Amino acid sequence: MPTIAHASPQIQNGRFRNPARMHRSGLGKMLGIMWRALFNKPPGTVPAAPVPVRAMTHAAIEAAPDHTVWRLGHSTVLLKLEGDLWLTDPVFARRASPFSWLGPVRFHAPPLTLEELPPLAGVILSHDHYDHLDRGAIAVLAAKTRHFIAPLGVGDRLVTWGIPAAKVRQLDWWRSIKLGNVELTCTPAQHFSGRGLADGNSTLWCSWVIAGRERRVFFSGDSGYFRGFKAIGDRFGPFDLTMIETGAYDEQWPDVHMQPEQTLQAHIDLRGNVLMPIHNGTFDLAFHAWHEPLDRIAALADEAGQRLATPLIGQALDLAEAHAGGRWWQAAVTR
Repeated sequence: MPTIAHASPQIQNGRFRNPARMHRSGLGKMLGIMWRALFNKPPGTVPAAPVPVRAMTHAAIEAAPDHTVWRLGHSTVLLKLEGDLWLTDPVFARRASPFSWLGPVRFHAPPLTLEELPPLAGVILSHDHYDHLDRGAIAVLAAKTRHFIAPLGVGDRLVTWGIPAAKVRQLDWWRSIKLGNVELTCTPAQHFSGRGLADGNSTLWCSWVIAGRERRVFFSGDSGYFRGFKAIGDRFGPFDLTMIETGAYDEQWPDVHMQPEQTLQAHIDLRGNVLMPIHNGTFDLAFHAWHEPLDRIAALADEAGQRLATPLIGQALDLAEAHAGGRWWQAAVTR
């Protein structure tokens, strides 16, 4: 899907782009990263003990109070807001990969199956990378989801996969849509897109402001640290909960993922009340120890006096009384 069929200020020379100048990574650097990932991974990137998961049921979700949040793994989060259910970046596949036999394998099963999910008001997508957009999950969710909300181009991809165009809403940065009593605003992120060798940056990437009548949530998708967080916070903050990527970072790709110190600063820029770190604990996508992002963000939040929510996978979190959660990852010691 290499052709862009949208007009947008984010398009330059036929591709979507970030406003800030990005570091260039040549073929040699890319091949070096791939070689290290395949043949020279450091120890500790995979848990030695099972990652704890709290099982969820359809009935328990239906009975939960409004303003409840469940983390299902990686960046997949289920929100109950204004009486409806919303799901971010659904990935239920065993691998975050175009292949069933190669690529990062899940550390844990999802806390419930796709079939066990109740009907959804909407699926909220941040971009089209395999660890955020699972085609198999989309196929199952099509029958039980009223709306698919995506950045420009990602919606077109869904339509080519068989999602009815009437169900798809795709937005540019700073555009909003109101569905029932929830307003969704597509906000900037600093990242990139693509699912193959020829479609790089042919779709847009974004973060999301998810606002009900009483509660307001920020979902980062994937992003490097940039001044856009401050702009979003000034325009839409404060937020009851910020769900911000904290994982899969490395000094070799500083523009597109954040170090934990930057995650905390983004939360502060956004004027967040409670930070829930996501994009960790499910897939081996970098060279750091799998638990390092959680260790670092917990220590940083303690030092800065910021409130952190680290629920178990599948554990309900009440937006009205967001708790710190236990340091569950410390029990799953590294190899």
